[in-house]
Amino acid sequence: MSRGSTLFLKTVIILMGLPVLAGCIYGLSRFDPNSPYWASPELEKLQYPLLIGMYLAMIPFFVALYQTLKLLSYIDRNEAFSKLSVKALKTIKYCAVAIIIVFALEMPFFYLLTKADDAPGILIGLVIIFASLVIAVFAAVLQRLLQDAIDIKEENDLIV
Repeated sequence: MSRGSTLFLKTVIILMGLPVLAGCIYGLSRFDPNSPYWASPELEKLQYPLLIGMYLAMIPFFVALYQTLKLLSYIDRNEAFSKLSVKALKTIKYCAVAIIIVFALEMPFFYLLTKADDAPGILIGLVIIFASLVIAVFAAVLQRLLQDAIDIKEENDLIV
């Protein structure tokens, strides 16, 4: 893979992280107790569980983005078939599973939010869970394939 392709992918990864970071910063201002958005008592109870869940999910998200950038740098250095790449894919898989767990725990609060505010909270939560599930499965498959390729390469190095 050429450096231009990995540079493009690194740029896309950074551009994926910027809106999420902006959403965290903007979301923090929405959770002000004096905000008119939380004026109803039903919504006021949901404020802190949703805030905690949102920020708990962002930790593995940014760790996964960092691991993806590391994986692309391994590809740049022609170290794609290494234990470091397998470790990065394993970390990405665990981060996706962590996001699934956090959003699964947040689903009752999303339900209460949709019940009180008529917002599409459950749908958004399910989309995030499904997308994280796809990423976790894809990372697990790539991790397994890469580990098998490394094992075959090591066997061939011993033969020759």
